[in-house]
Amino acid sequence: MPNRLANESSPYLLQHADNPVDWYPWGEEALTRAKTEDKPIFLSIGYAACHWCHVMAHESFEDPETARLMNELFINIKVDREERPDLDTIYMDAVVAMTGHGGWPMSVFLTPDGVPFYGGTYFPPTPRHGLPAFRQVLESVARAYHTQKETIARNGQALLSRLQAAILLQSTDPLDPAVPDRAASALAGSFDRLHGGLRGAPKFPQPMTWEFLLHHYHRTRQVDRLEMVELTLQQMAYGGMYDQLGGGFHRYSVDSVWLVPHFEKMLYDNALLARLYLHTYQMTGNPLYRRIVEETLDYVLREMTHPAGGFFATQDADSEGEEGKFFLWTPEEIQAVLGREEGELFCRVYGVTPGGNFEGRTILNLSAPDVQALPGGMDRENLVDTLAASRKKLFAAREQRVKPARDEKIITAWNGLMLAALAEAGRVLHRDDYTQAAVRNAQFVLDTMMSDGRLYRTWRDGHGPARFNGYLEDYAFYADGLLALYQTTFNPRWFHQAQALMETVLARFTDAENGGFFDVPDDHERLATRPKSLQDNATPCGNSMAVRVLLHLAALTGEERFYQPAVQSLAAIQHALAQYPAAFGHWLSGLEFALSDPQEVAVIGPPQRADTRALVEVVVQAYRPNLVLAVSAEEEAGQHPPLAHHRQMVEGQAAAYVCRRFVCQQPVTVPEELAARLD
Repeated sequence: MPNRLANESSPYLLQHADNPVDWYPWGEEALTRAKTEDKPIFLSIGYAACHWCHVMAHESFEDPETARLMNELFINIKVDREERPDLDTIYMDAVVAMTGHGGWPMSVFLTPDGVPFYGGTYFPPTPRHGLPAFRQVLESVARAYHTQKETIARNGQALLSRLQAAILLQSTDPLDPAVPDRAASALAGSFDRLHGGLRGAPKFPQPMTWEFLLHHYHRTRQVDRLEMVELTLQQMAYGGMYDQLGGGFHRYSVDSVWLVPHFEKMLYDNALLARLYLHTYQMTGNPLYRRIVEETLDYVLREMTHPAGGFFATQDADSEGEEGKFFLWTPEEIQAVLGREEGELFCRVYGVTPGGNFEGRTILNLSAPDVQALPGGMDRENLVDTLAASRKKLFAAREQRVKPARDEKIITAWNGLMLAALAEAGRVLHRDDYTQAAVRNAQFVLDTMMSDGRLYRTWRDGHGPARFNGYLEDYAFYADGLLALYQTTFNPRWFHQAQALMETVLARFTDAENGGFFDVPDDHERLATRPKSLQDNATPCGNSMAVRVLLHLAALTGEERFYQPAVQSLAAIQHALAQYPAAFGHWLSGLEFALSDPQEVAVIGPPQRADTRALVEVVVQAYRPNLVLAVSAEEEAGQHPPLAHHRQMVEGQAAAYVCRRFVCQQPVTVPEELAARLD
């Protein structure tokens, strides 16, 4: 018989709906039962694309004897971390504090009041690799709960006190221009000069780290910073972490050379990486980076987009019960599709061998990316064309395989990241399909996942209305995407909606006592703590993105109320940024922006007219990370950001105003003059 998870919308929770475990979703029913029966809570947190979550489910949660023990000793709660990042943050912080490390699946034991007292990640069914068997853990924890209640209560409260320690984000200190330089030097000291990325394994893409270094290079012109970015981006693009046939990036590489990925694909990784490759293309003009941007975004539109315009969350690592099976090849499979001669060439270029590089089969990778050095007698252009045709044939053949499962939740925050990537790419690459996909997404999210000015976190087709209060990251990420969309379409609706979202952040998420913003609004359900995340992880933290958006709004509006909380947060955290730059990449880009005294550009003229477009093109084609843009017809300027207000065309020609802190130079009408002024 299905358990209570059968009524949920999350694919991850539904994966456990037929377990013999008497699972509850997080909620009052489970918490009340734990108190009534005086039982500890076993809280299991994971997500649909998590390989080891599936492993633990098959080994333990589907096992009748283990389930009997869980049901007898605990109230069991299953949480999708993507739906409830608040719970994930609180209890992951607790697990890390108790054990020194974290990860998913997360296994944490709570008192009936929700206070954590023991935790870990994956537990095997039998003792191995220094880990106790899961059943041993269950019995020991239950025994301890009933025999050592006072100690557990005392230790739990001490742990909560540590987690609740006030994080001060208020400061009157000036911003320190030396911080980005120290942070960049620290990153250079831990850089892998052979393979790119930071030294060691596993290797995560860390797009915010390289985005910061690109930003830093833009200001300092220290060539080493750009070289670090380019080596990393090229090695990722050539390696097995990139899907060489279908586009898009897997989650991370388990080794130090970007070869063997963890095969799941996450919407947020592909959004952040597409934007990073786009910016590096703007900076360098290297067509490789443009190709990666387009292949990645084409993958998202092809496979990760709901017909109404929302973007799905993840694709699984497994298919047909095997990790990575969908993406692996043998030489025989290649030649069956391409024939002997073309197949041998493809195998040579993409490293396909009889022994393989992953469990007897091959993860495609460009082991010899300098194609000019490959087969004798074949010129580069013919080789590139031949390989492109081969990839197309193999992709078509791969489409006949059983695809990895897809988590079709629409998550507001992650949609905001992809909205920004598509809007920017549409603008820079003149891809109207990207721009239109971005517009459809904004219309969908604002119509479907917003009510009475408040955002919701998730929506899934066929499972009722959107659910869960929006978190700080939902508001901040989506506001950032809307600002990118405004600066592509110049439809003032998107600017005003972004500003409205940040008004809600200021009103409902502000930590008035200690500065910065809580992860949850002031009317959120009462939890063990009210979390405030400060570290950038796989995505920016809500606070660093809020700082970015507030700084951009301040530049577009001239309003100090947007500027001050952002600068206070940066000033308070800036010394941590210099010490631990890999954990604060997005914060560092925000600091670079604030220190730059950003350029504010208003172009006044009918947006579709050729002279207006020529001026806009000058602004958007180059990599200009310290610039905001407003574009309006003269008679409509009042509907746009204040940056555009009270400005006119010049003798009937479109005019560009370049300003700093709303102090503007004389307008220019010639694109070359605008370029000289900006540079």
